[in-house]
Amino acid sequence: MHTVEVDFEVWKELTARRESESVTCNDVLRKLLRLSPKTGTPEPDRREEDWWVKGVRFPNGTEFQAKYKGEIYRGKVENGALVVGGKRFGYPSAAAVSITQNPVNGWVFWEAKLPGQPDWRVIKSFRRN
Repeated sequence: MHTVEVDFEVWKELTARRESESVTCNDVLRKLLRLSPKTGTPEPDRREEDWWVKGVRFPNGTEFQAKYKGEIYRGKVENGALVVGGKRFGYPSAAAVSITQNPVNGWVFWEAKLPGQPDWRVIKSFRRN
């Protein structure tokens, strides 16, 4: 494997164009260069309205919130994506970057409240080790 150095602005744009955390920067570049995607293991059948990311299922209707610079930002899982400010995101970090305009780990930035549950939890706590 080769290493390619890019400046911060290019890296940030590549990161923002990733549709989910399973999409790599290499996948983004292949798409931009109009190269055929690499084949991999297909995702198992999943409910379309739920949002699946990194093996974690967030049911449709799951609420998200984050506090940043004194403001509370809210989002909700709608039809297979996290919707924040009317924009759909495929993974938590992209939604976080859209707010902060800086690279940030969405798994520690966002809290979620699953439908029917009373408590907010940092979404990192939903992931298996």
